[in-house]
Amino acid sequence: MLNAAGFREAKRITRKYAKTFYFASFFLTKGRRYAAYAVYAICRLSDESVDGNSSGSPSDRLKLIEENIASAYANGGLNSPLLKSFRQTVLEYGIPKTYFDVLVSGMRLDLEKSRYRDFNQLKDYCYRAAGVVGLIMLKIFGCKDSRAEEYAEDLGTAMQLTNIIRDIKEDWERKRLYLPLDELSKFGVSEQGLDNRRCDENFKALLKFQISRARDYYQKSSPGIRLIADARSRFTVLTIKELYAKILEQMEAQGYDVFKHRARVSTFKKLVCFTGIILKGRYL
Repeated sequence: MLNAAGFREAKRITRKYAKTFYFASFFLTKGRRYAAYAVYAICRLSDESVDGNSSGSPSDRLKLIEENIASAYANGGLNSPLLKSFRQTVLEYGIPKTYFDVLVSGMRLDLEKSRYRDFNQLKDYCYRAAGVVGLIMLKIFGCKDSRAEEYAEDLGTAMQLTNIIRDIKEDWERKRLYLPLDELSKFGVSEQGLDNRRCDENFKALLKFQISRARDYYQKSSPGIRLIADARSRFTVLTIKELYAKILEQMEAQGYDVFKHRARVSTFKKLVCFTGIILKGRYL
């Protein structure tokens, strides 16, 4: 590994901010695992730029991230070990820069747009924020079957929808709402109700609908796992899929009250889920 310091930093960022992915990544080969860390670290820095956890204005920070990605794809020198590990990854696995352009455009939407009229608008956002990450991961997994791309986008959408449901409270505090406005109206949920953290029967019905749609996308993504040639990569994707879907179960167990509880899957439940996958021998 040519740039050990950068990959160590990427691993640290992934371990801190992406516990489910970090858990599942151990089943990858070392090269693919560290490549995934390098990509995740860049994605995380983009998120941090938008969410205001760094100095400077969000737009300026996101512009800097965009410039850093461009520099990694260029031929010039790099001072950052993290960017060096990112460059090594995109070159070794042939990841197109256009994927990261789409990803950054999703981050920019977070700065420009705080409401989504309907699911068609939200689905486009989900593709930019997460579906394209599935395409990036296919490159790291060495998957050359183009049929897998649609399924990877579906899995990314399912995971983003899960994040959206789980993070309603946190996003609302940032003055963002990702639930489609026409669906709020359909279920009789108002923005004032969100302000008051009202978890009434209307809100629960809305969340049941959102959870059902997320599950549909998890189901739609399943056939794509078989198209990944590398067995360890297949196992990793299945583990991530199953563990992330457990977040939906946790929200149901907590009575859909995302205002009081942020759904998390315990280490014990992760191990139980992992053991179940092993015993069933699925996709291996």
